Amino acid sequence: MKMLLLLRHAKSSWDEPGLEDHDRPLNKRGRKAAPRIGQLLRDEEIAPDVVLTSSALRARDTAGAVCEVLGFEGGIDERHDLYLAGPGAYLRAIRELPDEAERVLVVGHNPGLEDLLEALCGRCKRMPTAALAAVELPVKHWRELELDGRARCQHVWRVKDLD
Repeated sequence: MKMLLLLRHAKSSWDEPGLEDHDRPLNKRGRKAAPRIGQLLRDEEIAPDVVLTSSALRARDTAGAVCEVLGFEGGIDERHDLYLAGPGAYLRAIRELPDEAERVLVVGHNPGLEDLLEALCGRCKRMPTAALAAVELPVKHWRELELDGRARCQHVWRVKDLD
């Protein structure tokens, strides 16, 4: 079985109103939360083999902070098609993954991540900023993944619950 780790980017800054949405950085709270998720992945022993992230700065910075704490040495695959994506775009990206990867971390945005989680597991879980969902997938090959509600959401962690 494969595992999909869905992470909503950490809290972003709105301090620069003229800044394009794609280019918004993490705020202080987000810069603190992202490494905590990396530590959680390490503590739970569910570090990813592959990391995909939206190309938005806040998602890239979240992925980078998580990977730094993990000591992740693989490259982070930055994908513009995951920026504000819906479930179908996430599904297409995930289906392209190499089968050698058992656990994959996907860093993205709402409402797409919540919609993806619901489509995979058949029920909705709230995903605030920096929330992480661990999803067990009933497939041997990534290309077999369907949005059919058969996956099992093992856990959703929220940063505020880690205190």
